[in-house]
Order: sequence, then C-alpha cells, then structure tokens
Amino acid sequence: MGKLRHSGSLLKELLSFARAHKAYWIVPLLLVLGLMTLLIVVGQGSAPFIYSLF
Repeated sequence: MGKLRHSGSLLKELLSFARAHKAYWIVPLLLVLGLMTLLIVVGQGSAPFIYSLF
C-alpha cells in the first residue's frame, strides 16, 4: 500500500509541476506511460491462461 500512496503523490507532484510551468506536454506523456504500465500488469496476470489455450 505504501508504493501506491507514493505513486499517487508522485503523480500529483508531476501534474502540479506541469500546471505551474505551463508544460502541458507532460500530461499526455504520463497518460501513455500509465496505460503501458497497466497493459504490462494485466498482461503478466493473464499469461498463464494464454499458454493453456495453445
């Protein structure tokens, strides 16, 4: 639970940095990185089931 809390505070800090410095290009970058992370986590959980299909 500590890692999740740290990630949330890091995300909040990066968004406040983007707002303060008018660096709005950071927001899509964070979204893409978050989606890729979610894809990797979900993909690792479903890998054993995919191997059993073949």
